[in-house]
Amino acid sequence: MKRPVIALLLNALLLPGAGQLYLGRKVKGITLIMAINLLLLGALFLILKIMGPLLAAQLGGSAITAPQLLAQAQPYAPWAKLLLAAFLGLWGYGLLDLLSAFRAADDQ
Repeated sequence: MKRPVIALLLNALLLPGAGQLYLGRKVKGITLIMAINLLLLGALFLILKIMGPLLAAQLGGSAITAPQLLAQAQPYAPWAKLLLAAFLGLWGYGLLDLLSAFRAADDQ
């Protein structure tokens, strides 16, 4: 496989920023990986914030119903949407950045 194809597959399927690292673009690669990891960490904290009271209720012996789950998650829906949009935006940026690098290399 050619180097650009491998870089694109790494970036698209493994982790945004991995393709940039593979091609030697260290600053962009590390920046993208750090940003993605921060977003994933934020998503983990959001999930724990939502599920914490529900898990405590379950461990206390009370049953959790679907309406309780929805009521607990509803206030955090805008944050979840924002995290998802930021993650998809960074992922798309990484792919477009690699594609533009390939086009610039082809033009030379």
